[in-house]
Amino acid sequence: MRTVLFGPGVLAVDAARRVSEGDLAAARAQMGFSLAWHIIVACLGVGLPALTLLAEWYGIRTGNPAHRLLARRWARAMGVLFAVGAVSGTILSFEMGLLWPGLMGRFGQVIGLPFALEGIAFFLEAIFLGIYLYAWDRLPPRRHLLTGIPIVISGTVSAFFVVCANAWMNQPRGFTLRDGKVVHVDPWAAMLNPASPPQTVHMILAAFMVASFLAASVYAVALLRGRRDAYHRAGFFIPFTLGAIATPFQIVVGDWAARFLADYQPAKLAAAEGVYRTGSHVPLTLGGVTGDHGLKYGLEIPNGLSLLVGYSPGTVVQGLDRVPPALRPPVTGVHWAFDLMVAAGFFLLLMGVWLLWQWWRRHRAGGELSTPRLFLALAALAGPAAVVALECGWSVTELGRQPWIVYGVMSVREAVNPAPGLMTGLWLVLVVYAAMTVATVYVLRRLARGTPVPRAPQEGDVARYPVV
Repeated sequence: MRTVLFGPGVLAVDAARRVSEGDLAAARAQMGFSLAWHIIVACLGVGLPALTLLAEWYGIRTGNPAHRLLARRWARAMGVLFAVGAVSGTILSFEMGLLWPGLMGRFGQVIGLPFALEGIAFFLEAIFLGIYLYAWDRLPPRRHLLTGIPIVISGTVSAFFVVCANAWMNQPRGFTLRDGKVVHVDPWAAMLNPASPPQTVHMILAAFMVASFLAASVYAVALLRGRRDAYHRAGFFIPFTLGAIATPFQIVVGDWAARFLADYQPAKLAAAEGVYRTGSHVPLTLGGVTGDHGLKYGLEIPNGLSLLVGYSPGTVVQGLDRVPPALRPPVTGVHWAFDLMVAAGFFLLLMGVWLLWQWWRRHRAGGELSTPRLFLALAALAGPAAVVALECGWSVTELGRQPWIVYGVMSVREAVNPAPGLMTGLWLVLVVYAAMTVATVYVLRRLARGTPVPRAPQEGDVARYPVV
């Protein structure tokens, strides 16, 4: 159980552990940058295997070799991204111990379980990924398809466990603090905390959306350049359809997550919506800049937030006036990140509706599914939009918890490494990630533009299938 909430005793450690503002900012920047980089690769690692299996299954079902060739090429990219994600994930694991010894030293026994289970899932994913890539020409098509299913499952489970650890930081459970020491540890209660269901579902759906829309964006550009063959059309429609299906579910889950904040983290919701005063009939404010007593120059929808939180204009929404100034999140950053996430999500929803309308027109006319240039141009922006929504969502999650690293229990300043010189580590990490970015982009471009992947004997002649 959690027994310590807001109180001056939590922040009293500042007097004992005087960390320079520069080193604290460097530690936060290093962790934030590493997470922002890794999370994109991690999403591709979760979503791309599902896309690959979907293309391979469709190829087996229809007999169209374009789909299996597409799956084969995606599998090569999947192997590269898995290796890169393993490197960036290892860096993050070291950063947890090096940058935040206060957190891991005190609470490592509490949150160790999801990290251990994630490690098991990671190794299972690595094993079956090797089998899947190596056995492409050595197993019958249907049997080979089955070897990819554990990759999808283990990747999704791995994401679940990691997000459970982050959810615990938002809703710490499974321990008791007695005289500053952690006792009565219950790792299962810590992992399966109240924040785990909305956060894990939200993150897993986001991973499939990012992978789907990023992959579709690449082929949308190719279609704009006139490559309308079966291979490129399949490369666009398969991932874009999956992303379009996931988007409305993600919006519903996002609403669930926001309602969760109203009950469990009202300060984060108040920062995300720019609510300074507690009360009913609270408007929903889009945009705006932070003023002395609230947001200015934003577009207000009367009673909007109260209706969203409790389905009634009379619903009371807690504002930042209930939170001491020193414990308030940075309103401007959290509010704009939240608005950008929502805007990107609804843009993707509208693109999915447009695709559905095009499909309905094709179904009525009995012709080929049309792809107007305007649709393709906007679809090319869908991948970056999904990444923006992803990064903004994590910004809301992390910035909205400030100044806490463990909500209501431990401050960020208390957890950071008190040793000087953290700025040096930040520059080193930036150099490493710059090199990894260049190397990853180079290898993926070589895979896309280099010698075509040799087809397996059962894949036949793609040219026989001019349309999807």
